[in-house]
Amino acid sequence: MKTERSSFSSKLGIVLATAGSAVGLGNVWRFPYMAGENGGAAFILLYIGCILMLGLPGMLSEFIVGRYAQANAARAFDKLSNGRPWKLVGYLGILTATIILGFYAVVAGWCLQYLWASITEQVNGDAEYVKNYFVQFTNDPVKPVLWGLAFLLMTHLVVIRGVRSGIERASKLLMPILLVLLVIIVIASCMLPGAMEGVRFLLMPDFSKVNGEVLLDALGQAFFSLSLGTAVLCTYASYFSKETNLLGSAGQIAVLDTMIAILAGLMIFPAAASVGVQPDAGPSLILITLPNVFQQAFATMPVIGYVVSVMFYALLVFAALTSTISMHEIGTAFFTEELHWSRRRSACIITVASAVICVFCALSTEDRSALMVWGEPLLAFCDKLTANFMLPLGGMLTCFFVGWYIPRQVVHDEFTNGGTLNSRYFGIFLFAVRYVCPLCISLIFLHQLGVL
Repeated sequence: MKTERSSFSSKLGIVLATAGSAVGLGNVWRFPYMAGENGGAAFILLYIGCILMLGLPGMLSEFIVGRYAQANAARAFDKLSNGRPWKLVGYLGILTATIILGFYAVVAGWCLQYLWASITEQVNGDAEYVKNYFVQFTNDPVKPVLWGLAFLLMTHLVVIRGVRSGIERASKLLMPILLVLLVIIVIASCMLPGAMEGVRFLLMPDFSKVNGEVLLDALGQAFFSLSLGTAVLCTYASYFSKETNLLGSAGQIAVLDTMIAILAGLMIFPAAASVGVQPDAGPSLILITLPNVFQQAFATMPVIGYVVSVMFYALLVFAALTSTISMHEIGTAFFTEELHWSRRRSACIITVASAVICVFCALSTEDRSALMVWGEPLLAFCDKLTANFMLPLGGMLTCFFVGWYIPRQVVHDEFTNGGTLNSRYFGIFLFAVRYVCPLCISLIFLHQLGVL
C-alpha cells in the first residue's frame, strides 16, 4: 500500500544526515594522503576553491531536482522531464550507488575488523608484522567476507527504520561522536614530541608544489568527497521541507565536510611527524602505516596509545557507516516508491544485491583469476568503473539537466524558495552549473583516464 512520504524533522537533521552522506572514508582516509602527496596546505587551499567552484553548484543542482520532485531519484528526473529519457540519469545514480555500496562495504569491513583487532591488541608489533597482518587478513577466504557482510547488516538495520527513526536519528548520534573522536585524537596527536612539524606541513602552504596535476587531484577530491553524481544528495533532498534554505544548507554541509577532512589531517600528520613517517605514504597510510605510528608515538604511554588506536578505528567505522546508510537509501527509496513495497522488503533487495557484490569483491583481493575483470581484481574494477565513468557521467548529466533543460523559472523558484529568499547568487549559480561544472567534471574525467 502507498503510504505518506516521510521527511527530515529538523534543520539539524537535514545538515547532519546530508553531511554524513558526504563524510566518509574519503575524508578520513583519502583526503589526508592526497594532501600528503600534493603539498599539504597548498592542496587544501585549492580544494576549498574547488568546493566553491564545483562542489556547491553540483550539490545545489541535486538538491533542486530532489526537493522539487519529492521522490526517489528516477522518479524525480522523470517528473521534471515530463517522461523524457532523463529518468535514466536517476537509474544511473541508483545503479552506481548500489555498486559502490557493495565494494565500499569490503573496505568498511576492513575498518570494522581493525577496530576489533585494536580492541583485542592483535595489531601490536613491528612495521613488518603490521604489513603482513594486513596482507594475510585481506587474502583470507572467509574473514573479509564476514566483516563486509556484518557492515552491510549494520547499515540495513538503520535504513529499515525509516528516514526519521533510522537515518536522521543515526546521523544525530554518529556525527557528533565522529567529531568528538576526531577532536580527542587531534589533541592527543598534536601533544606528541615533534608533532608541530606535521601541523606546519598541513597548515603552511608551499605553492612550489602546485601544478596542473595537483589542481586536478583537488577537483577530483572535491567531486568525490561530496558524493556528487550518485543521486545521494537528490534522494536526501527529497526529504527536505519546502522551507529549507538550499544554498544555506549546502554551505553548512560543505563547511562541515571540509572541516572534518582538515581535522583528519591534523589527526594523522602530527603523529606521523612525531615518529618520522613521511606524510606522502599514500593509500597504505591508514591500515598499514598508522597502526605502527600509534604504537611508536605512544610507546612511553601504552594505555593512551591503546585508547587512541581504538578510537581511531571506531572513527573510521562511524565515518564509513554514515556513507553506506546514504548509498543504501537511494535504492531502498526507489523500490519502496516505484513498486509500492514495504521499506523492509525494499531494503532487503538492496542489501542482498550489495552483499553479492561485497562477497565477490572481498574474495578478489587475492589473485583469483575467476574474479579478475580486464586484468583487474573485481574490487579495483568496481572502484575504477564508478569513479572514472559512472560518477562523472552522472554529475555531468545532472548539471546539463538543471542548467539547460529544466525551465529557468523552476530552478529559480527552488533556489529562492518561491521568491522568499534573496536571489543575488542565482545568476552565479546558473553560470557555474551551465559552464564551470561541466568543464571541471570533464577535466576530472580526463584526469581519471590518464589523458591529463
